[in-house]
Amino acid sequence: MVHVLSSRILLRPPDPERSRVFYGEKLGLSVYREFGTGPERGTVYFLGGGFLEVSGRSDTPPSPGLQLWLQVGDAQAAYEQLARQGVEMLQPPRKEPWGLIEMWTADPDGVRICIVEVPQDHPMRYRPAV
Repeated sequence: MVHVLSSRILLRPPDPERSRVFYGEKLGLSVYREFGTGPERGTVYFLGGGFLEVSGRSDTPPSPGLQLWLQVGDAQAAYEQLARQGVEMLQPPRKEPWGLIEMWTADPDGVRICIVEVPQDHPMRYRPAV
């Protein structure tokens, strides 16, 4: 069995600097570490229990199947903050039939990002009695 100690999503965008502006300045993700120099330098952002690494460059945008799921404590507050930062929202916060409050945006290359609030009474917050 592989014993995983840490993990991260590797993103190789066509324009790394544009992606760093989006994730670092617009979304406001905190930097875990940076490495290298120049336009293809690497920046690793905290994603709660994981990391997002923006480094290198690709001639093609990421696969449409790549999506990020980011949990926040207050979706409405996050929505208002992102709007002030000029982030275009694809869907404002709304309670979905499965009980989560979700909103959607996308990075400059079309990577869809679901920003989720788990309400206090949602089953994800507790383990039912067995």
